[in-house]
Amino acid sequence: MTNPDKTVREKLNELFELVDEKADATARLQIQKAFNMAQKSYGNQTMADGSPMILHHLDVAVIAMKEVNLGPTSAVCALLHSFDTDQPDVRQEIMENFGENVLEIIDGFKKISALQTERVSFQSEAFRNMFLSLVNDIRVILIRMAHRLHDVRAPEGLTKKQKTKFFNEIKYIYIPIAHRLGLYQIKSEMENDLMRFEHPDIFRAITDKIQATKSKREVYIKDFIAPVEKELIAAGFDFEIKWRTKSVASIWAKMKRQNVEFEQIYDIFAVRIIINSKSPQREKEDCWMVYSIVTNIYPPNPKRLRDWISTPKASGYESLHTTVMGPNKKWVEVQIRTVRMDEIAEKGQAAHWAYKGLMKSKDVDDWLLQVRDVLEHPEAIGAEYAYRTQKSNEYVFIFTPKGDLKRLPAGATVLDFAYDIHTNIGSQCSGARVNNKLVPIRYVLKNGDKVEILTTKNQKPKPDWIGFVKTQKARNHIKRQLKEEKYKEAEVGKELLLRKFKNWKLKSPEDLVNILVKHFKMDSAVDLYYLLATDKIDLALVKTVLTDYLKQQEEPVETEGGTEEPQPEKTIPKKEEDETDVLYIGDHVKNINYRFAKCCNPIPGDNVFGFVTTLGGISIHRRNCPNAKRLAERYPYRIIDVKWTGSEEKPFYRVNLKISGKDELGIVESITKTITNDLRVNMRSIHFNTKGRKFEGRVSLMIRNHDHLDQLIHKLKMVKGVERIDRTK
Repeated sequence: MTNPDKTVREKLNELFELVDEKADATARLQIQKAFNMAQKSYGNQTMADGSPMILHHLDVAVIAMKEVNLGPTSAVCALLHSFDTDQPDVRQEIMENFGENVLEIIDGFKKISALQTERVSFQSEAFRNMFLSLVNDIRVILIRMAHRLHDVRAPEGLTKKQKTKFFNEIKYIYIPIAHRLGLYQIKSEMENDLMRFEHPDIFRAITDKIQATKSKREVYIKDFIAPVEKELIAAGFDFEIKWRTKSVASIWAKMKRQNVEFEQIYDIFAVRIIINSKSPQREKEDCWMVYSIVTNIYPPNPKRLRDWISTPKASGYESLHTTVMGPNKKWVEVQIRTVRMDEIAEKGQAAHWAYKGLMKSKDVDDWLLQVRDVLEHPEAIGAEYAYRTQKSNEYVFIFTPKGDLKRLPAGATVLDFAYDIHTNIGSQCSGARVNNKLVPIRYVLKNGDKVEILTTKNQKPKPDWIGFVKTQKARNHIKRQLKEEKYKEAEVGKELLLRKFKNWKLKSPEDLVNILVKHFKMDSAVDLYYLLATDKIDLALVKTVLTDYLKQQEEPVETEGGTEEPQPEKTIPKKEEDETDVLYIGDHVKNINYRFAKCCNPIPGDNVFGFVTTLGGISIHRRNCPNAKRLAERYPYRIIDVKWTGSEEKPFYRVNLKISGKDELGIVESITKTITNDLRVNMRSIHFNTKGRKFEGRVSLMIRNHDHLDQLIHKLKMVKGVERIDRTK
């Protein structure tokens, strides 16, 4: 059985050896101090597989230095990455012993560790860019990469859910970043680990086939290269030849892409010939000369020629690819390029990862190249600076409660986020929970925030919203909704004003509206109607303005021939009864758009009022209607007085009554007899229920007017057993 303490000591010594290779004695002391702090903090805590927690942190530190090629500072951070930096005393201890930079890296590690990555596959590019913009130091992500590499090297101790999460991160975040940084060994290992997890049987089968042919393949490559080298030397070329066996994951990807078996893959291994041309003008010529030499030795497959020298890819990638028939009739892929082309392909914007669309940002690209140079040459001056992320000030990345990622411009608010989700959510947004804390709609979002929008049904867009939203989408929707709301209110204002004109007996309403628009210095009649509907302009003021205008039209005008009184086109009637705004309704009143409200079913004689609806027309309600109080409080400017006029035809109106009381013998017969025989009222329906010694009945009747109804109710209340009569819908 392995001794945990011995394993920890061996791993610590391995870390010290790496530090001694890269740094001075001071760095060794820092590592020792970090180890002591970590061992004291983690104590006897163990990981899921039973190994000491301190050993896990040592493993991550060794991977960070040995395989990612980071320095001692990163090893210190790896040892302390589980410390709770939210505790003031912990922050103080780290700051005093290791400085602000280490504390910042540990804070960043904690921040990206808390991100929801379950749905990373749907927006992998956005996640990668968000990762790179979320932290101040790239070492946060590189240490996290080392952490994930350690996790998947021993997947047996992970749950199924953890495996899925970790391998998703590796697939969509860390493999592309590792490729871009030139960490090809780590990238290849991650790809193989991922394939072993996703397709274990296929991985094992391909591995067995590669292993079975390894020694033969090495001999074959030497035999393949030998005549090519001889001819290139004879031609006077300065060159280098490299070759490699493709990874299991790469071979599997090609098998799927070409829909072929392992034995049918042309390029299990690839040969690259890199020429050091004497001048840029000779590059293309040199490449084609080498191609000629190779194809003179080995016959090419014309269908497999890829000429990206004569016509480079849109990304700028230049290389000449061919597949030739080598010894024993085996296909071999040969890539021919110059040193400059190889440098661009490996490090420039046209590198393999770029033209496959893994990342797009030029700033990120340039900066990652800087980091790559530091990883390859850690002793270089200015290395510490290059680790600082080149943050873009253009965007922030925000999470939804489900883990989806949204990209918004920097400075975007909660309201921008709400409109980005859906127009209706934006228009009803009243605030949000950001990282489980309540914030207002004006709150400016930060990278990595998790946002849950709160809505209120009564919320509506307000003009001041336009002043603080950042996105054009939100601004456009708010303007459109405000305009729609304005037109809706304007219709109410128009109905109100035209009705006033009619009551005031004024003609030519269009001319009068134009006079008012000009007087109040507005752009259009819609503005006038809207301000009337929202009580920004009082109707009394409108009447005063029109009265003054008409009086001016009636005053005599001095002329050379004397006094002339021009006849006004419009006059205000002088009858006192016209001064009161009253709507008369009845059977003989025509050309007035009104209806009886279904919520209270008024009948002639009821004490009623009118309500101007948003759809046009007037709704008639009883004064004791259940909705009367609400309408009067919220829309007082839309309430009008209504009076009934006489009707010669005496039409009937439906009225519903609820009758309740004691269940006396023959009570139903007594009630129906009173209704039909005594008052000759036509019943449309009747329904009675009894419960214990009580009854409740509902009767639908046809009534002429309010007086007729009062007489009927009075008669029914005299029936023995009837205790209560209510009018219903």
